[in-house]
Amino acid sequence: MISVTRLDGKKYWINPHMIESMDKNPDLTITFLSGKKVVVKDDVDELIQRIISYRKQLEITKQEL
Repeated sequence: MISVTRLDGKKYWINPHMIESMDKNPDLTITFLSGKKVVVKDDVDELIQRIISYRKQLEITKQEL
């Protein structure tokens, strides 16, 4: 799980494996495979780095080479 911050400042933890897409307009909207959407104030580049770091911890990147 990785943490994100909702627009109201509350922390929220998400499963990055369930992310379908992310759109910035101007806030970052994360759409999950279920269709649920969460709007966060995190920077998209920072969030991508958190996802990469999380996947490295699980050693998932080795399967994708």
